[in-house]
Amino acid sequence: MPRRGNVPKREVLPDPLYNSVLVTKLVNSIMLDGKKGVAQKVVYSAFDIIKEKTDKDPLEVFTAALENIMPSLEVKARRVGGATYQVPIEVRPERRQTLGLRWLTTYARNRSEKTMKERLAGEIMDAAN
Repeated sequence: MPRRGNVPKREVLPDPLYNSVLVTKLVNSIMLDGKKGVAQKVVYSAFDIIKEKTDKDPLEVFTAALENIMPSLEVKARRVGGATYQVPIEVRPERRQTLGLRWLTTYARNRSEKTMKERLAGEIMDAAN
């Protein structure tokens, strides 16, 4: 961390297919070892699976799922005297989004379907309901 001032946040460009910054962030969280092309294929094919199974716009399903996943409160340790209390604190919007995407990709990876696109599509559809 810098001693003076804040480091400016990098702007994330919207993805070419859905023109959404959220989809780009999902691709970046799915990406392993800098292989963005592979991650884009996984996300786009997962969105195709969602479109086939739900007959809805996959971007709407994804945003609904993310809204359901994102936390609104978080507990933080506060030390008062000799005791440490867990104090609930409201989560910043940026952190809510980051945590939601992180949890989505983590639990999608842990699912039992065969391919990652099926796992991701299943996790998004389950989270949207």
